[in-house]
Amino acid sequence: MSTLARRLVAAAVLAVPAGAALACAPLLNHSFPGLHDERAQSLCAYQGKVVLVVNTASQCGYTPQYEALQSLYKNYKDRGLVVLGFPANDFGGQEPGSNKEIAEFCQVNYGVSFPMFAKTNVAGRSANPLFADLARQTGAAPQWNFHKYLIDRGGSRVLSFDSKVRPDSREFVAAVESLIEAR
Repeated sequence: MSTLARRLVAAAVLAVPAGAALACAPLLNHSFPGLHDERAQSLCAYQGKVVLVVNTASQCGYTPQYEALQSLYKNYKDRGLVVLGFPANDFGGQEPGSNKEIAEFCQVNYGVSFPMFAKTNVAGRSANPLFADLARQTGAAPQWNFHKYLIDRGGSRVLSFDSKVRPDSREFVAAVESLIEAR
C-alpha cells in the first residue's frame, strides 16, 4: 500500500466518530444460533475480517478437512481471518447428530476452536439465507459437504471453492493471503 493510500485510510478512520459502528455489509447481515449455546450470533461481528464460510459434516470423506480448517484459522486469525462452520445434513445424511454431538465430535477429534453454528440447511430451497445469498452471488451452490466461500473484508467480494479444494492447498491458501493483504 502506498504512503498516500495509508494516509487516506488513516484519515478515514479518524473521521469516524468514536463509538460509531460501521454499517454491516448486506452479505453478513444475518444471525444464526451458535453450535454450543444456540443463542443468536450476528455475522456483523465479523465485519472487516476475511470470512471463510464452510458447510461441514462429521461422517463425510471430506471430514478430515476440519484439521486443515483449524490450522488455517490458527495461522491466520491474528491477521484477520475467521472461519465459520455450518454443520448440515443436506448431503448423504452425513451429519445426523445433535448440535451437542457435533460440538463434541469437532472438539475431541479436531480441536476446533473457530466459530461453529447450529446445524442448518445449506442447499436448495431450504438453504439458510446466508448460503442462499452466497450461491446467488457466486453462481455456485454447495454440491456436497465442505464447500467453501471466502468473503473479503468489505463483505462484497466472494470466492467459491468446491469440496475437493483442500483448505491447505496452495490455491486456497493463496486466495486467503490475497484477501488478507487487500485493504
